[in-house]
Amino acid sequence: MATVVTQHVPASASVSVPHGPSGPGLARRRMRRDLRTAGVPEAVVDDAVLVLTELLSNACRHARPLEGERVRATWHHDRAGEVTVSVTDGGGPTLPRTAAPSISARGGRGLTIIGSLTRDWGVLEGDPSGGVTVWAVLPAHAR
Repeated sequence: MATVVTQHVPASASVSVPHGPSGPGLARRRMRRDLRTAGVPEAVVDDAVLVLTELLSNACRHARPLEGERVRATWHHDRAGEVTVSVTDGGGPTLPRTAAPSISARGGRGLTIIGSLTRDWGVLEGDPSGGVTVWAVLPAHAR
């Protein structure tokens, strides 16, 4: 289970994408290109893209958009090789948390997947835009 903590999420890349089905694909392509250019190992790139997709999908499904019907995605690759991914949306009725869906449920596994691929993840409230940011830190080597 992730705890709600405050963490500064630096951004080496930031994109604003539509709050809807086209947003994740646009951000995925940009992130994959940026991380490959930075020399991030392919397995880490794949995991980071999956985490970004889950976070953006959750934002579009469960939260309001930011101004302009957008959602903001950022990522940062540090010198130690870790990749931090974050998604900021307009917030929703509840904060993101892991769930225990039934075996036949069609959804509810995204944050569990994120938890298995990342070193840490959490939620940051109080963004200057009025939004909520969900962040995740991927280790330098894929799990």
